[in-house]
Amino acid sequence: MSEQKKPPSIPILKDAEQEQSLYAIHQKIYPRAVQGWFNGWRIALVALTQIIFYGLPWLQWNGRQAVLFDLVDRKFYLFDLVFWPQDFIWLAVLLILSALGLFLFTAIAGRLWCGYACPQTVYTEIFMWVEGWFEGDYRKQQRLNAQPWNGEKILRRGGKHVAWIILALWTGFTFVAYFTPATLLWQELLSGTLGPWEIFWIFFYALMTWGFAGFMREQVCKYMCPYARFQSVMFDPDTLIITYDYRRGENRGSRSRGSDYKAQGLGDCVDCGICVQVCPTGIDIRNGLQYMCIGCAACIDACDQVMDKMGYPKGLIRYSTQNAIDGKYTDAEIKKHVFRPRTLFYIVIVGAISLAFLYTLAMRIPMRVDVLRDRLTLSREAANGHIENLYQLRIINMDGQPHRYSIAATGIDGLRLVSSDKVDIPALGTATLNVVLSAERRVLTRPTQPIVFKIAAEDDVSIVREAKSSFLK
Repeated sequence: MSEQKKPPSIPILKDAEQEQSLYAIHQKIYPRAVQGWFNGWRIALVALTQIIFYGLPWLQWNGRQAVLFDLVDRKFYLFDLVFWPQDFIWLAVLLILSALGLFLFTAIAGRLWCGYACPQTVYTEIFMWVEGWFEGDYRKQQRLNAQPWNGEKILRRGGKHVAWIILALWTGFTFVAYFTPATLLWQELLSGTLGPWEIFWIFFYALMTWGFAGFMREQVCKYMCPYARFQSVMFDPDTLIITYDYRRGENRGSRSRGSDYKAQGLGDCVDCGICVQVCPTGIDIRNGLQYMCIGCAACIDACDQVMDKMGYPKGLIRYSTQNAIDGKYTDAEIKKHVFRPRTLFYIVIVGAISLAFLYTLAMRIPMRVDVLRDRLTLSREAANGHIENLYQLRIINMDGQPHRYSIAATGIDGLRLVSSDKVDIPALGTATLNVVLSAERRVLTRPTQPIVFKIAAEDDVSIVREAKSSFLK
């Protein structure tokens, strides 16, 4: 077989064709169902992500919801951890880690997130399953769409949309249950006392789910998702991507099973088009890497089945790298190119930030102390001749357990508390104390001297905070 030229990564269209594609009416895609190893993984991850999403709001932990973002009380519960607005730094670091992790996985194996775990992919898959239950496979769906409205069409289409709306509403309810306790939200729903905030977000999230997963589908991935546009800067010739082996597949053409197709100048591709039929975005992977490919690997499963039927080796469409497809090294050597400068840089950065994140989280002290001076009385002289300063201490117990705290102040010889030096604060509670410090005039050598308040939990030596302030003469 003569050597075939490599097809361009993205088909080049003439100006007229480009203009037509820009303004062409959207044609609904009816993906063909496919079975295979990658499809099994996709189903497993859909099930896993949805068990977590729908189940977490109902999971109780120490008498409360395990995961709850309580915006009203400004507390964020994550199992044993309780975060406050002051802990925003951890959220920022977590978002940075997520972004860097996405860069790392994309550099190694392309759009794994898009193909298996992205909410748009997951809910589109679920909605298509529901559609298949009511309307049948892709051929029956096409016939149903083409036929005029009749009783059968109304029943099937109506049943599908009822099921979609129920699923979308439950998804919206679950989303809101991460911000309003699920049990309380359910009681309010049954009693008809849902607040306007909850009603708005349940219906808004349900509408987005119904619209994106039921109607827009691949349009979201192709035109709305920014990741599709900038993914190319994270790819390189050693990135694992779904590829068509053009050197093995060309020339394409139909043939009878068992025929000597090589004598006819044909490659392994039988040009059946099933790889296009199963693609949820409707692309032809044989035209090379395209930004519309979400990496779901449905075309791999479909092509492998055809290769089995024809008696050809699997892998005409497979996960590989551009360099391996071009023959610069074999598929067996792909693993050697996983750890290259780009991925090593990401691994080092992600690893360092992750360790710092875990260390600071482990060393986090679940208490916050703010010291404010009394603005009305900065300094006063007591009856015994000592100088007194008044302060206001705001202590937040950020722990899930109640604690008794002791208060002390240092920085000046003989400095003592005139007010109480003990305070009990319930779990996740706040106490505001008026504190009076007293010092002898003779030890005050300067108009202003620095002092340090020390607040410690008596039942946990690890919970200690210091807060700086000053003492006025």
